[in-house]
Amino acid sequence: MKRKVLIAGWFSFELGHPTAGDILALNVTCKWVEQAGYSYDIAFDPPFEGGVDWRVVEASTYSHVVFVCGPFEQGQYEADFLNRFSTCRLIGLNLSMLVPLDKWNPFDLLLERNSSFAVRPDIVFLSQEPQVPVVGICLVEPYPGALDSVANEAISRLVNSRQMAVVYIDTRLDSNNTHLRTPAEIESLIARVDVLLTTRLHGTVLALKNNVPVLAIDPEAGGAKIVAQAEKIGWPIVFKADELDDQALANAFTYCLTDQARKKVRECRDNSIAMAKEIQHEFISELINPVELETKFKNRLADPAANKWMIDLPASSRIKPNWVNRLKRNSKRLVKTISYLTLPIPIYNFLSSRKR
Repeated sequence: MKRKVLIAGWFSFELGHPTAGDILALNVTCKWVEQAGYSYDIAFDPPFEGGVDWRVVEASTYSHVVFVCGPFEQGQYEADFLNRFSTCRLIGLNLSMLVPLDKWNPFDLLLERNSSFAVRPDIVFLSQEPQVPVVGICLVEPYPGALDSVANEAISRLVNSRQMAVVYIDTRLDSNNTHLRTPAEIESLIARVDVLLTTRLHGTVLALKNNVPVLAIDPEAGGAKIVAQAEKIGWPIVFKADELDDQALANAFTYCLTDQARKKVRECRDNSIAMAKEIQHEFISELINPVELETKFKNRLADPAANKWMIDLPASSRIKPNWVNRLKRNSKRLVKTISYLTLPIPIYNFLSSRKR
């Protein structure tokens, strides 16, 4: 008897919506087939590459055909597949059988995940895929003078160069693109990644505060607040957007995954907390004994030139009151309302009835 198996599943159909679980179950099945002493082919459809097309291979090539993982019912895909390999020994593995088995079981051997007859653990429990780093990406929004697009493209190239599980993290609270609602939610997520890639100052700070190595890129040419902060606290993995090098970024990322980097993070964190406590002490001391504060306050009030820069601001750059902004946004609606209210009553009633 021939000893060759065709392994198929929903990854064998372009519109089969295969999941990570399907591929993990496939990998387990391949190992089992090898352990049984059989060779095998895998039936793949795009977007997967390699393997064979089950529609064109000779069914007589295979002694057994295994359909692994996912739901299985009396649908057109199932009918086409089963008919194509009806002369082979048909095995259903890790399937959810949607039709009661007393009415339909097309397999010669069925080790289902669940059916009207039995429930078994999913075989993905036996999968042994290597873990990849979980990497947070926290990017600043574009702003005048920033080379944010240059930094973002460099981060994208780094991400595409190796396997990693990417989690996007937005620190803004007025409009958050990653559905985070509070500082606690943002910090908690940052604290759980293995490495953070960021162009934000507080992305850098929150990562180091929570013992997470961070690859920081200052989006301003020559470096600005992120570079200054990193240099002050002694964190070495910081880059300037106008001096980026892909190999240097790759080396820095590799370093961030090491125990040495974790040790350096703890050192920077402890130093930063000690320095921040000095600021705390100075702030509270000035409020309790405000001698210098009061002197500078009185000098500022006595100097008419101190606020001259405010007067010199062009009108277009001044922040308008909220009521002005609301009025501009609703101006069309306001004009329309006023127009309606000044119409003769019969005409107003006629237009209102048409609108309803």
